[in-house]
Amino acid sequence: MMVVVTVLVYLALGACAGFLAGLFGIGGGLVIVPVLIISFGLQGISDQVATHLAVGTSLATIIFTSLSSIRSHHVKKAVRWDLFRPMLAGILAGAVVGAWTASLLAGEVLQTVIGVFVILVALRMLLELAPKPGRSTPGPVGLGAAGAGIGWASAIFGIGGGTLTVPYLSWCNVRMQTAIGTAAACGLPIAVAGALANVLVGWHAEALPAYSLGFVYLPALLGIVATSVICARFGAELAHRLKVRLLKRCFAVFLLVVGVRFLI
Repeated sequence: MMVVVTVLVYLALGACAGFLAGLFGIGGGLVIVPVLIISFGLQGISDQVATHLAVGTSLATIIFTSLSSIRSHHVKKAVRWDLFRPMLAGILAGAVVGAWTASLLAGEVLQTVIGVFVILVALRMLLELAPKPGRSTPGPVGLGAAGAGIGWASAIFGIGGGTLTVPYLSWCNVRMQTAIGTAAACGLPIAVAGALANVLVGWHAEALPAYSLGFVYLPALLGIVATSVICARFGAELAHRLKVRLLKRCFAVFLLVVGVRFLI
């Protein structure tokens, strides 16, 4: 019975994460990481590796979610590939260093860091604290540096980077729908580099459950991917049709509760 419930949780989590990935340009990690940490705890997975496993697995799922989301946004001509290319090298380097940084933190410390980050994101969404367009798009060096910072933080938190990329691009006078589409594209290299790095740094970790590749838990990966890819397309379609203010606020309340729970 427990196995069935766990599988259903992974499928539902994938559907929710995929939808949010397409709608907001996030990789779904803000939902996946907290729920996986809770799920791993209920499964009896050691606290020593549960948070790291959640982060690594989240990044691996985002590879597939991003592919579906990118395709949908590209069809809508909402991906600025001219901005993506200069950011790519920085994103890859930053994601690898970020995964290594996370591996150095104890599970409890990493969970606290994630909790604080989730609360800050929730407050920003609730209070609508977004940087106003105030500058032009920087050159290749500036975009590369921004990509490195976004990749580093995203790999630590197990997210696709949209939470950071969308506000940054909006600040650079990029239209919101285009910022979301470009953020979805940036999520792919973040996820690939971060997931591979988590496989390597977690390869010899103690207390890993069966069917783990380093800090990537395959049963959760397969369950989430099964539904996330499909639902990402629906989210991307709605991103170009709906005013998502109310939905963002509901999502922010959920994040706030999750973040506080982590700190407590």
